Amino acid sequence: MNTIITIGRQFGSGGHEIGDKVAKYFNIPCYDKELLARAAKESGFCEEMIHHHDEKPTKSFLYNLVMDTYSFGYNASSFVDMPISHKVFLAQFDTIKKVASEGPCVIVGRCADYALESFDNCMHLFIYSTEEAKVKRVMDRFNITEGKALEMINKKDKQRQSYYNYYSSKKWGMADTYDLCINSSVLGIDGTVKLITQYVEDFEEKKKAQ
Repeated sequence: MNTIITIGRQFGSGGHEIGDKVAKYFNIPCYDKELLARAAKESGFCEEMIHHHDEKPTKSFLYNLVMDTYSFGYNASSFVDMPISHKVFLAQFDTIKKVASEGPCVIVGRCADYALESFDNCMHLFIYSTEEAKVKRVMDRFNITEGKALEMINKKDKQRQSYYNYYSSKKWGMADTYDLCINSSVLGIDGTVKLITQYVEDFEEKKKAQ
């Protein structure tokens, strides 16, 4: 097993649980919130600050400034004047590249597919679901009403979409951004995991044959 699997996901689609089960199947690490603790430790930011800005968009993002700064490293003078949300993004960006360089793993969310676009041993997935399935899942998980669940789903997905579209050159949830998009409500969580593991194993076989 040598593949890094990134998973973008709609809120309530079961993306985290699917990622966790895929990682267990291949006996590799799964990074979701764990990335935040590591990014905090390696960047010097406090973990609370990393959590506060996690997958949340900023309204004043200057794409070229951040990318220029990133290409020249943290010593660039423009980094000093950069909003804290951008610095947090770059800290996560660095951490994603580090964990990927350490070996195969599953990384959930946080523009990981974009951060790792230069890696050729990656499989980029997106998990979505029907509104009905997402609402039920969120209602059960948080013990809230249907209305509250729908409100939470819409808010979270809007945040994730805005965050991804600000910080990457791709579009969140669009099929051509990923290698595979799966509706988790069709096969269920375990069925989706089975589909992904088969897909990854076939991908690895193809790579070996090349």
